[in-house]
Amino acid sequence: MKAIRVKEEWERAGVYYVRTEAMVFGFDLSLQGEFSDDDRNSEYILVVDDKGKPLSTNRLHFLPEKGFAKIERVATVRNARDLGAGKLGIEAAEEWIRERGYEKIVVTSREEVKGFYEKLGYTARYDMSPDTLEKKVEGEEKPVKDPRFICVYMEKVVDTPGTV
Repeated sequence: MKAIRVKEEWERAGVYYVRTEAMVFGFDLSLQGEFSDDDRNSEYILVVDDKGKPLSTNRLHFLPEKGFAKIERVATVRNARDLGAGKLGIEAAEEWIRERGYEKIVVTSREEVKGFYEKLGYTARYDMSPDTLEKKVEGEEKPVKDPRFICVYMEKVVDTPGTV
């Protein structure tokens, strides 16, 4: 397995395949809903097997105004789960984020898979909103639209090149 920083069109096709398979078919989401906030400038990691078949992906969102980067749209095809493809993708995203000089990484994870991120050093922050990425305002809880996607804000602080 290897992780790729997506640059080529075939790599982008792999990203779309994984997300379509894992999210559109896996969670019965609409294609439009899954891809509506992607654009041609989106930056992705794609994990492929030794034959080049797509296994896992994630999208990086750099937020200098907030002082952190976010790993988003993490997806792994069903037959690659528990093989380490998702972990490899997150580690590759973290490396790219560190290279860009960010020390804080945020993920908004589905509650049911937060243990995956905790094993990678992320901490759940229930005082932070996964929707706004800001401190929660007392009494302003949003109603849950889809119980399959109850999300939790998680963060990790990493060393960047040149820091001790």
